[in-house]
Amino acid sequence: MVANPVAERLAASRPPVSDTVISGPVAASTSPDAGWGWLRRAAEMAALGSGRPAVALGGPRHGGDPGWPCYPRIAMRTPGTEPASISAARQFTSLIMERWGAAHRGSDVAVVVSELLSNAVRHGLRSAAAQPPAGIRLGLLHSGPSIVCAVTDPSATPPVPRDPDWLDEGGRGLHVIASLSDGWGTCLDVPGQAGKVVWAAFRTAP
Repeated sequence: MVANPVAERLAASRPPVSDTVISGPVAASTSPDAGWGWLRRAAEMAALGSGRPAVALGGPRHGGDPGWPCYPRIAMRTPGTEPASISAARQFTSLIMERWGAAHRGSDVAVVVSELLSNAVRHGLRSAAAQPPAGIRLGLLHSGPSIVCAVTDPSATPPVPRDPDWLDEGGRGLHVIASLSDGWGTCLDVPGQAGKVVWAAFRTAP
């Protein structure tokens, strides 16, 4: 666990969870033991979807991984499944965006995080054998001109947008994600990760 002031500021306002904020050479480790391989895969898929040749552009290359021109900044959280946990995760996201100098996208990212976590709790755990909150994780990754947020859940069924009736109370989450982000998708083949990872990408620079 890496100590960080963001987690300390949140400690008094949320239930106990596991927060990790990493940057620099530790974050660039390609070892599965680094604990962020699922988030790395999501960021790489986001880069492919945007047509960028690499996840990060414009930064100095490092020797550990030629596919990542600069060290990414990472924040991860293991939320619970009660409504207060989603609210706390949204606040956590807003504070991380401020810390990373991306407050101008903070509200968009926070809303998308809420939608991703709500979907994970509603649909992922419905079909999972694991006891909650196992299998649900939130990750934020900032590398180069973009930020990727991703959420894991134990279900291997990818989310599919639908057109709800105007009286329906739900069914609009994916439309919200698509309208606020610059792209989103699902990873089903993440090594060491059961279920799926749903991600959304946000440009923070031209």
